[in-house]
Amino acid sequence: MDKIAVFSGNAHPELAKDICKCLKVKLADAMVTTFSEGEIRVKINDNVRGKDVFIVQPTCPPSNHNLMELLIMIDALKRASAMRITAVMPYFGYARQDRKDQPRVPITAKLVANLVTVAGANRVLTMDLHAGQIQGFFDIPLDHLFSVNVFIDYFNKKKMTNVVVVSPDVGGIKTARAYAKRLGASLAIIDKRRESPEKTEAMHILGTVAGKNAIIVDDLVATGSSLIEAAETLKKAKAKSVIAAIAHGVLSGPAIERLDKCAALEKLLISDSIPLGEEKKHRKIEVLSVANLMCEAIKRIHNEESISCLFTN
Repeated sequence: MDKIAVFSGNAHPELAKDICKCLKVKLADAMVTTFSEGEIRVKINDNVRGKDVFIVQPTCPPSNHNLMELLIMIDALKRASAMRITAVMPYFGYARQDRKDQPRVPITAKLVANLVTVAGANRVLTMDLHAGQIQGFFDIPLDHLFSVNVFIDYFNKKKMTNVVVVSPDVGGIKTARAYAKRLGASLAIIDKRRESPEKTEAMHILGTVAGKNAIIVDDLVATGSSLIEAAETLKKAKAKSVIAAIAHGVLSGPAIERLDKCAALEKLLISDSIPLGEEKKHRKIEVLSVANLMCEAIKRIHNEESISCLFTN
């Protein structure tokens, strides 16, 4: 492992340290700060010539700053003669605009893919993309991991019974089916209509949830509007209990306030792909680590081994 170097920007140094602990390597030294006017300043302090370099940097809020940190670090490492640079992006920001669903709107997921590639990354390692087709936006190898097994391990330890896995919309059926298959549970779908980007209106439930322990699964929770609406709809349909397993806890805007007021949702499980700040900690939120998953993928990439077994969804 002497040819591997793991760096971290300021987005999520705790996750980078956990990954390094699992890899049994020291977190590589880099200065990532800002000049007085706010421009990002990067200096790689360790020798990386001929090394296999991994940069752990989710592009979570503040998305623009974290993305620029990643791009500038990639450029610095490329100019320092790193053998290979892998951008480890546990959370891939700007992914929700992945197609033109209205006139005169951008496709930001493709734009970010271009930026990462042009900056000099040789490959990307990410997890639970908002849309699977984003993989095709990259002209470099991309490894797409899923956090499903991390959550399944939690549910198995809790020995949950009489479970129904619920997809909050039609687009999440594939993910919900993966959970249902592993848990031996039934499947339900909430048919909803979106009134605006921030507000949705749940319509009706496809499947049986009455008297069952419902698990809502999704790739991310932002303002929490869809999640709270889904939880309340399930409770009205006489679900015994409602918890949520969400890969990325963005938790922006009024999300924490909504979570606090929602009696229907008992627990929100999220991964640590995004750091949970002190201001977002809540009695209903529990964070599960994906450090071991990322560690295993990094080891296999470095050793030129197959990581297809980690792609299962």
